[in-house]
Amino acid sequence: MQTSAAHVSHGRAAESLEAKAQWFQSLTLEERMDYLCEMTDMIVENNPRILEQRHTEPVAGRIRVLKLAEL
Repeated sequence: MQTSAAHVSHGRAAESLEAKAQWFQSLTLEERMDYLCEMTDMIVENNPRILEQRHTEPVAGRIRVLKLAEL
């Protein structure tokens, strides 16, 4: 079993999807399930009516794709 030294990063690289995926993959199955339960509890606590929504579908035309103008 490997042990890793705990460290805190304040850089943008730690916020990338790849970094988040790597962090999540480093968790044990039990830790992943605990995280899922924590997030579910937080969502329900902040929006109890979310449990009433069933089979929601995305609304067409509600996504806007932006891209940088070419110089």
